[in-house]
Amino acid sequence: MPVEEKNKVIYISHPSGSTAEVALYGATVTSWKVAGIERLFVSKEAIRDGSKAIRGGIPLVFPIFGTKENIQLPQHGFARNSYWEFVGVIHDNNEEVSVRFTLKDTQLESKLRNGWPYSFRLTYTVTLGEKSINTVLGLKNEDEDTFEFNTLLHTYFNAPNIADVTVDGLKSLNFIDKVANGIKELETRDQVTIHSEVDRIYCNVPNHLQVNFGKDYSISIEKTGLKDTVVWNPWIEKSKAMGDFDNEEYHNMICVEVGSVADWVKLGGGESWTGGQTLCVL
Repeated sequence: MPVEEKNKVIYISHPSGSTAEVALYGATVTSWKVAGIERLFVSKEAIRDGSKAIRGGIPLVFPIFGTKENIQLPQHGFARNSYWEFVGVIHDNNEEVSVRFTLKDTQLESKLRNGWPYSFRLTYTVTLGEKSINTVLGLKNEDEDTFEFNTLLHTYFNAPNIADVTVDGLKSLNFIDKVANGIKELETRDQVTIHSEVDRIYCNVPNHLQVNFGKDYSISIEKTGLKDTVVWNPWIEKSKAMGDFDNEEYHNMICVEVGSVADWVKLGGGESWTGGQTLCVL
C-alpha cells in the first residue's frame, strides 16, 4: 500500500523507496526520506500529542505570521495547531503519490473562530516523488468580505552540521532582520551561512533557491505563489529557551521557509489563492 493511516499519521511510500509522513495534527509533514536519509528535522523533544505545534518538519503558518496585536490568535495562527481532515489519495503511479488534507472554519475551536471570524477552506496537497516532495496550500475565501492573511511553509531541514550549510539565491535581496529589531538590510553574500542566531525575512525572493549541506548533498527549493523566504536558526540562547527543542539541536537544523509574510495577502469574497513549493534532493 502506498498510503496508510495509523495513529493519526499518514504514511506515504514511493516505488523508488522514498517515504514521507504527515501528521493529521497541523497537516505537518514530519518525515521525508530519500535514499534512506531523513531530509527534514524534527526535534527529539517535539510534542506530538496535539497539545502544541510539532517542533519540526513542515508546519503550516496561517493566517498570521508571528503574533499581531489586533488579532487574538496563537503565534503563527491556527493551521499548525488544528486537526485536519484526510481526504485521501489523489493519484498514485510510478512517478508520484499524492494525498490531500482540508481544514475549514467550522473545524476550528470556538476561540480560534472568534479570533479570525471568516469562512474559508484550506486544501493541502502533498506529493511524493523519487527525489522530491511537493507541498501546495490552496485557500478559498468562502466569506462575502475580503480578508487578509499571511502564510508560510515553515520547513525545517535536517543538517548533519550547520557549519557546512549554505543557502544560494539570496544575494542582492532586501531582508528584515528580526534579531536586530527589524532593521532592513541588503544581502551581499553569494552564499548565506549560519554562525549565530539568524531570523530574517527576505523579501520578493526569486522562485529558485538551493540549500547545500556541505559536500553530502543539496536540496533545491522551487516556490510558486509565495513572495518571501524566512531563514531561521535559534542558535544557543533561543535553543535553551524552548522547552520542545534540545539545547544542542541548533547544530543540526536550518529553516528555509517560503511564504508571504512581509505584507498581507488580500483575498476577496469567493476568490481562491494557491502557493507552494517543490523540494528536490540533488
